[in-house]
Amino acid sequence: MKATSIRHTPESQLRHPKQLFKQMFQDLLASRELAWQLLIRDINAQYRQSLLGVFWAFLPPIVTAGGMVMANEAKVISIGATDIPYPAYVMFSMALWQTFVEALNGPIVAVTKAKMMLAKINFPREAIILSQVGQVFFNFTLKLILIIGLFIWFKIPVTWTIVIAPVALIHLVILGTAIGLLLAPFGALYQDFSKGLVMITGFWLFLTPVVFPVPAKSGLFGTLVNLNPVTPLLVTTRELATTGIISNPQGFWIASGLAIVGLLLVWIVYRVSMPFVIERMSS
Repeated sequence: MKATSIRHTPESQLRHPKQLFKQMFQDLLASRELAWQLLIRDINAQYRQSLLGVFWAFLPPIVTAGGMVMANEAKVISIGATDIPYPAYVMFSMALWQTFVEALNGPIVAVTKAKMMLAKINFPREAIILSQVGQVFFNFTLKLILIIGLFIWFKIPVTWTIVIAPVALIHLVILGTAIGLLLAPFGALYQDFSKGLVMITGFWLFLTPVVFPVPAKSGLFGTLVNLNPVTPLLVTTRELATTGIISNPQGFWIASGLAIVGLLLVWIVYRVSMPFVIERMSS
């Protein structure tokens, strides 16, 4: 891999945006080979050190679905009507939610794991982020086994829109990566961010239509669920793969636009802040 020279100057990179963007995309291209090597290493380590291995990709959706189905049948909770059988609804939605959370945690995990390497070696910092994004899509590929099984078992009809469902999924991953990339420099310096994120995502799950259908916009809860940027991205991915009817196209495109623009902006923040973060980690 061609070595990339990194110059540290007292002048802010933001004073020369054209040069900054050029360097960003050059480093992104230069990081592909290293990102691939890190991806292979991390995947091997992840499943070599686990007794259950790839089954961890299936267990959270299955366990959650089992609990919610029993609660629904016992009338402990009232879910309401769903477009597909409820067990399939929950398992499919949980697979999508889990993918979003993995994308969100990915940059924080990447920077934290690479502390020593970041402090000692000059390389494109985008490589460790690309590696984690690749791992998110690899894990979702494993979840596809569960999703295909759901379609077969529950005899869910397949529409032509399933071929464009990956586009909506990519936007969901982009949103998670953008949020994670924003938090990554802080997460590398303070463990509180990682611990707090576990509680936040746990609460966030119940503001996302994963175990229940999208509620009406009336009331505080319905308003929060509908304002949640994950809602239109996750719901549209699910709808494209199942019914083929998009219930909120406007919300989807607004959330997608925010995710893409947000990723570009936080990428700049990541580039500008990482030298200071590395200096703090080295001291």
